[in-house]
Amino acid sequence: MPPHEQESPLMIGGQAVIEGVMMRGPHWVSVAVRRPDGTIATHTRRVDSLLTRYRPLNFPLLRGTIVLYEALVLGVQALLFSANEALGEEGGQLSGWEAGLSLSLGLVLGLGLFFVLPTLAVRLVEGWFSHPLALNLGEGIVRVALVVGYIWAIARIKDLQRVFAYHGAEHKAVNAFEGKAPLTPHAVQAYSRLHLRCGTSFILVVMLLALLLFSLLGRPPLPWRILTRLALVPVIAGLGYEVIRAGARFPWFRPLVIPGLWLQRLTTREPDDGQVEVAIAALEEVVRRERGAG
Repeated sequence: MPPHEQESPLMIGGQAVIEGVMMRGPHWVSVAVRRPDGTIATHTRRVDSLLTRYRPLNFPLLRGTIVLYEALVLGVQALLFSANEALGEEGGQLSGWEAGLSLSLGLVLGLGLFFVLPTLAVRLVEGWFSHPLALNLGEGIVRVALVVGYIWAIARIKDLQRVFAYHGAEHKAVNAFEGKAPLTPHAVQAYSRLHLRCGTSFILVVMLLALLLFSLLGRPPLPWRILTRLALVPVIAGLGYEVIRAGARFPWFRPLVIPGLWLQRLTTREPDDGQVEVAIAALEEVVRRERGAG
């Protein structure tokens, strides 16, 4: 769930990690992880977003790309900490370069699978489409189907279901905080595991925006077609951020993000009280630091 710039009330974002949760405010980030011995390890540090340090960057479209970049960097750092804490001394330690390499490979594979492959696949049956608009819409439908199918497939992997339960715990904790509820496992469990400002919703919005934008680009030669798809990814990501942000702030805008809430039913699971306790630990640390920093 991508964080947002400083507003009133305090806006918190986060993500699930290995046996834990990362929470982020405008200035502070905290990761809480359940260790093998049952204790909770936390790591908190100040991280001022480029958007708060350089106000001219806080511009529609541009800010979305910056938020995405920062979320990726902080996400890898949180995953590195969580993996090392969750594995314990017997599981070995994951190095920073290994985590960075995994992220880089993941990004390349993601761009290839979700942006290049649909273009190639639809081009193979180009003769089926008499109009460029139909061809591009067909490509977009294949792209959305690949994303949904991929998420459905990984949601069935047993080892990832615990991560998805922590994802649900993260959402419940933030929902409880925004609802001004006591941050206790019992109170937090009463809240929904779905949230409007979620990375899952962001991914689906990006794919739907890509479907609309790419449909207007005609039928250029294949190399140029692939290049334009990749070049426009930052633009679409920036648009996606604005849609998610507007959906969280304006009720009349929320129908545009409802499909993302449906998809979150695959990427979240109902957490147990122990997982909610971890999410609360990260959230309370961020809230304490943010309010103290003011």
